[in-house]
Amino acid sequence: MVVILSRFAAFTSRHPVVKGMISYGTLWPTSCLIQQTISGKTLENYDWMSVFRFGLYGGLFTAPTLYAWIRVSTKLWPVTSLKTSIIKAVVEQLTYGPAALACFFFGMTLLQGKSVKDAKTEVQTKLLPTWKVGVCFWPIIQTVNFRYIPEHNRVPVVSACSLLWCCFLAYMHEMELKRAQEMKLTGQLLNN
Repeated sequence: MVVILSRFAAFTSRHPVVKGMISYGTLWPTSCLIQQTISGKTLENYDWMSVFRFGLYGGLFTAPTLYAWIRVSTKLWPVTSLKTSIIKAVVEQLTYGPAALACFFFGMTLLQGKSVKDAKTEVQTKLLPTWKVGVCFWPIIQTVNFRYIPEHNRVPVVSACSLLWCCFLAYMHEMELKRAQEMKLTGQLLNN
């Protein structure tokens, strides 16, 4: 067992994106469960498909794209001064942040089996309010991350911070579902 673990550790050291994929593939579904628990669900009525979708999306999409962004930003600004860390964090919020949120809402909606039109509506409805919260959260996290964390550990550090962020994303995603269900129910009542 020790040999397997040491080989796995060596593999993830050579391929840090895998470390991020494992982190995101674990933390994102965990945050979905936390959000569901906070909203009053219990083990008997968790939405396990939502948990699965969060794991799939976090591990297979978010981690690799974040890894790519961190690699690009490190090449563009190789110095790890406070000034360049702040620049990276601001540029991230103006470029990667909105793109990542649009992909999240679009992708998660499609993973639910909904239409492209529904996915576009989801992005139009939620992108700006979610991004506004992200602008208050991520620049601080990323400034510290870019300044003090070695590059090979940046994705796992961000994934740990993403636990809180992803709870918020799960809330935002669920919030609209509840509102749509309420509107549908209201429409049915008005038609009767």
